[in-house]
Amino acid sequence: MTATKDAKAILSSVLDQWKAGVDGHEPERVAACFTEDAIFQGLHPYTVGRPGVAEYYASQPLGMRATYRILEARQPADGLVLGYMDVRFSFTNRPALDVKLAVLVTLVEDDWYISHYQVSRLD
Repeated sequence: MTATKDAKAILSSVLDQWKAGVDGHEPERVAACFTEDAIFQGLHPYTVGRPGVAEYYASQPLGMRATYRILEARQPADGLVLGYMDVRFSFTNRPALDVKLAVLVTLVEDDWYISHYQVSRLD
């Protein structure tokens, strides 16, 4: 397993697209960042696939925004990037929520998608 600048760049590219969809309250845009069969665990029961991801983000409040900081980025195999991040979700009418996010990003044809997404609250 290696930590490379390439792994961090790949991860940043995918997460920037995810963030743009979250910040714009565009659930379908967020879901498009995931593989068709992605395992998704937000702060609600898990789901598999893009429709569940879109439903999850559609239920989030308007004005929610995400910021992230990559803590670790590794490329355990060709076509696979593992990432671990600090993420802050901010809201217009309540305190921000800080979480840890682990993702597995997979190369599908010529583009990278999130194939596994796991949020953890560490209070």
